[in-house]
Amino acid sequence: MPMYQHLKRDGILGCDGGADSLVLDLDTAVKDGVLGGVGNAGFCGVAGKKLDLCKMVEELSLAEVPDVFICPISLEPMQDPVTLCTGQTYERSNIMKWFSLGHYTCPTTMQELWDDTITSNTTLYQLIYAWFSQRYVQMKKKSEDVQERASEYLATLKKVKGQARVQVLKELKQVVAAHANAGNRVVSEGGVALISSLLGPFTSHAVGSEVVAILVNLHLDSESKVHLIEPAKISLMVDMLNEGSISTKINCTQLLQTLMDEKDFQAEVISSHRLLVALMRLVRDRRNSSGIFPGLSLLRMISLHAEVRNLIVAVGAVPQLVELLPNLSSECLEIALIILDTLSSSPEGSIALKDCSKTIPNLVRLLMKVSESSMQYALSILSAVCKLSPEECSSIAVDAGLAAKLLLVIQSGCNPVLKQKSAELLKLCSLNCSDTIFISKCKLTRTTQ
Repeated sequence: MPMYQHLKRDGILGCDGGADSLVLDLDTAVKDGVLGGVGNAGFCGVAGKKLDLCKMVEELSLAEVPDVFICPISLEPMQDPVTLCTGQTYERSNIMKWFSLGHYTCPTTMQELWDDTITSNTTLYQLIYAWFSQRYVQMKKKSEDVQERASEYLATLKKVKGQARVQVLKELKQVVAAHANAGNRVVSEGGVALISSLLGPFTSHAVGSEVVAILVNLHLDSESKVHLIEPAKISLMVDMLNEGSISTKINCTQLLQTLMDEKDFQAEVISSHRLLVALMRLVRDRRNSSGIFPGLSLLRMISLHAEVRNLIVAVGAVPQLVELLPNLSSECLEIALIILDTLSSSPEGSIALKDCSKTIPNLVRLLMKVSESSMQYALSILSAVCKLSPEECSSIAVDAGLAAKLLLVIQSGCNPVLKQKSAELLKLCSLNCSDTIFISKCKLTRTTQ
């Protein structure tokens, strides 16, 4: 059940402020006969069936509801309003629970109740019902309209070409993005196959970008995904990922990620040098930071395929990701660390991490400054690098302040697994550094500096 904000206008509560708005001040509403007029328009739904208030409240999820409709206890719309002797009105179930807890006062005024009678507020119930039913009928009508529009666009797509096709796709994209029901209509009428068929080796980027923008907003079944994994379609997406606008690039990453969720997905589809280069450009584009998260998310999924990891290393992903670490948001940082940790499991990946001069300093700086999960990945990467070249890397790590950071982790309230990893790495460093240097670098003042 959503939470609602209150809406009050100069003491008179209204719907939209337009000509058809309801006056929701109780006395005025009853006096002017508003209830009867609205009842005929909105109390019944399709085929004259009475609408269910509970269902309407749940489905509408309106951000603003008049104050008089809100229960002071739950701050949610009332469906069975009752009034106490103090004149305050509450949802019946909420006030009954208040009484069952031994309270014999009015929750709003805190007055003691001189009469424990609760009276159904029929007038308020009718106003609430009228207000929600009017909007519910409007919503259903609007939903039917957008579904019809979606059907019309699909029919038009079969007939038009060139710039006219691009325009229809743009309009269909807007409808599908704004209304889930329109997307459902597209799927039910076989629109996914029609739209997907527009992707091919001779498809212009103008058409391709609109098609991808539509597809990311639709529910794709297994058959649809299989058709989209065709080499020509994937090649076009990779081209747009390299050369398209930032919104097109993001849509391409999201669609590729959806396709990779298919259980029979083959790694060969994403074993593309051009794809990986495009992703690295996307995550390094500081002018368009909105592409960093989707780019890293797709790269993480790709790195799960062992066959592609060496190719990820070959395009220079390791030093580029390491350089990004200090400036990433916490959400993106964890994904980047997961990718690097995954790559460190291969010989090529661990060598690339060791050869990158910023790997150890950047990872050491993260310790005790990020979440425990991020610290765990950082420690795992540091361990892989130090084990690869114990003497060289341990000395660099201790000089960068790793020993002092590890002592802080061990003495902190971190989880036992994190402490164990820290202890093991600390032991590895101590065995490969001189006692004098190691002890001097363990001073905690080093960390604060």
